[in-house]
Amino acid sequence: MTEDQPASAGAERWGERRFERDEWAALRAHESVPIHEEDLEELEGINEHLSMREVEDIYVPLARLVHLRAGVTRSLHDATGAFLGRFRPHVPFVIGVAGSVAVGKSTTSRVLQTLLARAPERRRVDLVTTDGFLLANDELERRGLLQRKGFPESYDTPRLVRFLADLKAGRPALEVPVYSHVVYDVTDEVQVVDQPDIVIVEGLNVLQVPPTTAEHHPSVFVSDFFDFSVYVDADEAHVEEWYLQRFLTLVEGSRHDDAAFFHRFAGLDEESALSLARSIWRSVNLPNLHANVLPTRDRADLVLRKGADHDVHQVVLRLR
Repeated sequence: MTEDQPASAGAERWGERRFERDEWAALRAHESVPIHEEDLEELEGINEHLSMREVEDIYVPLARLVHLRAGVTRSLHDATGAFLGRFRPHVPFVIGVAGSVAVGKSTTSRVLQTLLARAPERRRVDLVTTDGFLLANDELERRGLLQRKGFPESYDTPRLVRFLADLKAGRPALEVPVYSHVVYDVTDEVQVVDQPDIVIVEGLNVLQVPPTTAEHHPSVFVSDFFDFSVYVDADEAHVEEWYLQRFLTLVEGSRHDDAAFFHRFAGLDEESALSLARSIWRSVNLPNLHANVLPTRDRADLVLRKGADHDVHQVVLRLR
């Protein structure tokens, strides 16, 4: 997925700066680490190993950067309010987290949420996944889109944009649909987002700019509401392997749960399950990655580049 480009440690190119792991870790400064060993299992994703060193070296500096930028953004909102001569409603700082299926977006989002929420400022931090804005399976089937689940057209994007607009307008008690990865569908449950200080929005296509056609002229994009964005990146071969192993884990975990979506594959032997997973990767996830997800990488404010071990080896910060 990534192109190996030679760069010296901390090299600054036009519009960006690349940090090798040790350089980025040094930017932690003297920030404390409000995460403990006992928290790691709950934060890490399926088949991922999250270490304290990864939290300290990668995510604490990232949380520090977000904290600084959130403060500046709040000051800008206050300045605009002072200019207009009226109090502006509560405006949360919104972070977008994008990247491929199985690359570790959810882990990045959960760790960042925990660090920001436990910082001395004690900000209220909510995490919203765009899976909840997928069209229900029945509707996807009716539209002939069930095999394109995860592609941009499988989401209720107008509803997601309305939610983000209401969020930025400071409206209280917003309801977000909840997606279940057990049943592989949107549920009747809702998540209530009630004027938090920071919101992390995680999803495949959150940085995508929809194409303009003769019939469709989008004027507002999901990413227009982001104050900061992160793209989680890794070599394509690594992500495919992570996807295959996650598929096997989900099948095994659903073996005794008739209601689970992956239970239907429980009768397959490992070789057959891997063959099916590889087919899904190549026919669905890989085309979506190439056409819709990967092209958004250069739109992110920060890119976390992972190695085969799931650890971040390089960080790219856009200077804009």
